[in-house]
Amino acid sequence: MSSSMLTSSVTTSTPTSYVATETGASTLPISSYSFSPFPTPTLAPEPPVFPATDPLYPPPVSADPTVVPDFAPAWATAYTKAMAMISNFTIPQKVNITTGVGWANGLCVGNTPPVGNFPGLCLQDSPTGVRDTDFVTSFPAGITTASTWNRALMRARGLAMGQENRMKGVNVALGPMMNMGRIAQGGRNWEGFGADPFLSGEAAYETILGLQSGGVQATAKHYINNEQEWKRTQESSNVDDRTEHEIYAHPFMRSVMAGVASVMCSYNLVNDTYACNNNKTLNDMMKREFGFQGFIQSDWSATMNLLSPVAGLDMTMPGDITFDSGTSYFGQNLTDLVMNGTVSEARLDDMATRIVAAWYYLHQDENYPNVTVDSFNFYDTINQDVNAQSDHYMIVREIGAAGTVLLKNEGALPLNKPKSIVLVGSDAAPPVSGPNEYSDQGGDPSGILAVGWGSGTNNLTYLISPYEAIQARARVDQTSVFWDFDDWNLDKAGNSVIGMQVAIVFVNSDSGEGYITVDGNAGDRQNLTAWHQGDELILAVAAQNNNTIVVTNSVGPLIIEPWADHPNVTAIVWANLGGNEAGNAIADILYGAWNPSGKLPYTIAKSPMDYPAQLVLGGTAADILSINYTEGLFIDYRWFDAQNITPRYEFGFGLSYTTFEYSDLSITSISPGDYAEMDLITNWENGGASPIAEGSSTALWLHMPAYQVTFNVKNSGAVYGGEIPQLYLHHPPSVGEPPSVLKGFTNVEVSPGQTAPVSITLSRYDLSVWDVVRQGWVKPEGTITFSVGASSRDFRLNGTIPA
Repeated sequence: MSSSMLTSSVTTSTPTSYVATETGASTLPISSYSFSPFPTPTLAPEPPVFPATDPLYPPPVSADPTVVPDFAPAWATAYTKAMAMISNFTIPQKVNITTGVGWANGLCVGNTPPVGNFPGLCLQDSPTGVRDTDFVTSFPAGITTASTWNRALMRARGLAMGQENRMKGVNVALGPMMNMGRIAQGGRNWEGFGADPFLSGEAAYETILGLQSGGVQATAKHYINNEQEWKRTQESSNVDDRTEHEIYAHPFMRSVMAGVASVMCSYNLVNDTYACNNNKTLNDMMKREFGFQGFIQSDWSATMNLLSPVAGLDMTMPGDITFDSGTSYFGQNLTDLVMNGTVSEARLDDMATRIVAAWYYLHQDENYPNVTVDSFNFYDTINQDVNAQSDHYMIVREIGAAGTVLLKNEGALPLNKPKSIVLVGSDAAPPVSGPNEYSDQGGDPSGILAVGWGSGTNNLTYLISPYEAIQARARVDQTSVFWDFDDWNLDKAGNSVIGMQVAIVFVNSDSGEGYITVDGNAGDRQNLTAWHQGDELILAVAAQNNNTIVVTNSVGPLIIEPWADHPNVTAIVWANLGGNEAGNAIADILYGAWNPSGKLPYTIAKSPMDYPAQLVLGGTAADILSINYTEGLFIDYRWFDAQNITPRYEFGFGLSYTTFEYSDLSITSISPGDYAEMDLITNWENGGASPIAEGSSTALWLHMPAYQVTFNVKNSGAVYGGEIPQLYLHHPPSVGEPPSVLKGFTNVEVSPGQTAPVSITLSRYDLSVWDVVRQGWVKPEGTITFSVGASSRDFRLNGTIPA
């Protein structure tokens, strides 16, 4: 192996006027690297707040979580078994545990070989269901799940997905995805959980608890700062330390607190160093600061350097440097590096131990099912050997409805046995050539958009369109139903709605992963307008019908200014991406079978330029783009608030068919009692920072309940419904935080005229900010106030955090 291979970096061409480029990737120098394993946290379990927890049996889901599960004992048991297993393995055997078998050389999208008594692992996409096989469920996308703001539904979806992965013999599920919706046009935003770190963190946490209770290892991805698709392998996300900790790392930290087995590092560079070769993010943050006990795997072909193991990478996927290259940065190269002392054998032992321990940790040594997936031969009958669907369609339909956001309603909804309905737009229809028209859903949708495109998809076993669901209900109501699925003949569309009691226009907007380009959209969206001239279609219909309802199926925000205030647009239903049962879920909302309770997980702006960050485009084949996160902490609604920009619909907004009143706010401090780390609590209360130590950011004292906020929510309307109360902190201006920061939410369901008590619990971490000098979490000086309300701009109650 040549030294040039070890130290090679990408050089740049002359920068163009429209793109900033980096000077090249920073890499580790050739040297001899010793290794000492990270110490493991030793705090004893302390029920009921800090109970010893097996990943198969997490704490029950709660709308106001107060339990911090302690996975350390389960990890310790798994480590003991793993170290015993590999104790007699040779260096090449241990290397084999860490090295994928190469692209398309196994049944799954990623595979490691059997070694001794270790059977090897099947790693399989996707965050929406088991990919590349038959008889599995296509769940609502992450963005839809986040829109529910409902932890029980997040957990249920995770559990159902975990069960299906296990039944198909998948060891490692490649999800959830938790990159932030920093850029409204970001191609993979729909796989994630929106544009706020707290909401994304809670969704990731519950999804992982669910997945792993189903028996599969979960993967937190893509770590970190992979917020756009364009040139994702040749861009440096340049992020300051405080922003990294408070925004982008937070969902990954919550994943570690959920006991996640694996973390996937991303394609991009972070501050000039590739994410899978980044000692700061992998070793110092993930393994030291978060106390992560599992293994870090590369995204597919994201291992960029031979010395990545020194920086913290434990497994390379799919094994070869590029697909079918027959070469690997691990494999024989890693064996040679260990043999010549460049990488210590202790580090190799750590890598292998982490991988085998994760297998033991999920009890996959105990009668785990054989793999019944063939990712590279769809006609292999093995794909049909196991039907894993169970009754999960019910969860899909419920999340589809609960994740739909009612943005406007001027008495048009719910529908009550209308005499006539006309459905306009191809998004109302079944896809022309079935539910899987394109490989990885990578094409212009000819029917309802139920999922984006890319590796975050799976094969739909069926797909219910609005046309089918509304027709079925119309037969019960004896409603006449008409339709026009042609998006392009505006005169015909307008004429089709004349005299109809209800006109429903369906529009969509798609995006996905950058290896597929659809209609000029190379993963990321080129613009924020509805596809298939959706704006013009809506206006053509609204011009001829004074009861026009708009339903959108979109991967993210749209600019809806051309028609949002149109007097004939009487309702706007934001249906996100609903999976198999998309049409049924939409019908449930339209007819009131589900009273809308969803809330926006991002801001819908009036102009694309109102957002604080835009796509960075351009660059030659050799350029590394600079993507500077100059907005810092002020992403999405935080920017709109700070800049006094009025959005079309704010983050957290969503209407109901009923109304809610808030009252009787109270906040009380929760005593830590006789607690072992009381000195750290006292230090924090006196302005001290959390220590620089193993597991310092996930420590119990920081995350245990510290304050309880209580209030009442009354259903002041006429129908049963659910509300999502949200809690936002307001720090003193001197702290440098955005004006309002989401730090709590819950869900409550109330009958008409009834009042329900509600609580939201806050931790010391929730009140803390990251101190870049002291490298720890600190309680800001000054008075911290808070508001509780129905959105980021609809505050109903206000209070002050006790000093």
